[in-house]
Amino acid sequence: MTRIVQSLAEIAAPYEALLVDLWGCLHNGRQAFPEALAALKSYRETGGAVILLTNAPRPAGPVRRQLDRLGVPAALYDAIVTSGEAAQAALVAGAVGSRVWHLGPDKDEPFFTELAPDLVVETPVERVSLDEAEGIVCTGLFDDLTETPDDYRAQLLLGKTRGLPMLCANPDIAVDLGDRRIFCGGALGQLYAEMGGEVLYFGKPHPPIYDLARRRLAALRGDDIPDSAVLATGDGIGTDIQGGVGEGFDTLFITGGLAAAEFGDDPANPDPARLEAWLAKRQLSPSYAIGQLR
Repeated sequence: MTRIVQSLAEIAAPYEALLVDLWGCLHNGRQAFPEALAALKSYRETGGAVILLTNAPRPAGPVRRQLDRLGVPAALYDAIVTSGEAAQAALVAGAVGSRVWHLGPDKDEPFFTELAPDLVVETPVERVSLDEAEGIVCTGLFDDLTETPDDYRAQLLLGKTRGLPMLCANPDIAVDLGDRRIFCGGALGQLYAEMGGEVLYFGKPHPPIYDLARRRLAALRGDDIPDSAVLATGDGIGTDIQGGVGEGFDTLFITGGLAAAEFGDDPANPDPARLEAWLAKRQLSPSYAIGQLR
C-alpha cells in the first residue's frame, strides 16, 4: 500500500540518488515551486545525487537555460537527462530514416542542432515536407496554446497511409502551464497509434531514458548505484511512476500535479481513501505519495 508522507526528508535517508521530474514537480512552466527547491537543497546537503529526468523533447542545454530563467539554481542538481537526448540517439541511428518531417514548434530546433558530443551520427538527417518524408519526428504541437491533437488528423492520416514511422521525442500527454493544461507530443503519438501508425518512444516510462540516467549516475559516482538506492519522483502516473516501477525503483508520486483534482479539495494533502481507490483502478502502487514536493 502507498504510504502518504509529508516531506521528502521523511523518507530520503536510504536513497543515494533521486530521479526528479520537472513539470508539476519543480515548476509549472511559469514559476518554480519554493518548497520543492528547498527539499532538493536539503537532500543535496546530505550528499545525495539529483538527476532531473524530464520528457522535454530538447537536449539538456535548453532545459538548463529554462530552469535558469525560472530561478532553479544549478547547485540543486547534478545532471539533466531528457527524452530529447534519448531520442536523438535513435534519430542519428536512422530509426525513422534520413529524410524526416518535423512535427513541432520552433523552440524545439535544438533537438536537431544541439547534439551530444558523444553521439555517433550514422545517418545524416534532412528535414523535408511530409510528402517527401521517410519518417516523422514529433516533438509537440506547432502551437500548444491554441491547438489540440484533432487539428493534426489530416497530416497524421497521410503519414499513416504512407507507412511512416513516428519518433515521439516527448511521451507526455499533457502538462500544466501555469493554470492552463496544454497538450504535448505524447498526445499526437497516442492519436497516431490509434490510427494504426507506428510510434517509437524514448522518454518515460520507456527504457532508453532510464538507461541514459543510469549511465550519467555511474559517471557521477564512479560506479553503479543499486536500483534499491534510487527514488523516482514525479506527478505523471503513467510516465514517472509507471516508468520508475518498471525499472525497479522506489517511487514518490506527487499527487498535487496533473491528477490533483482526483484526491480532494486540498492539493497539498491528498485524501487517502480517494488516492487508494484511484491507484487501484490503475493497478499501480507507488512506494510513497505526497501532495507537493517539499
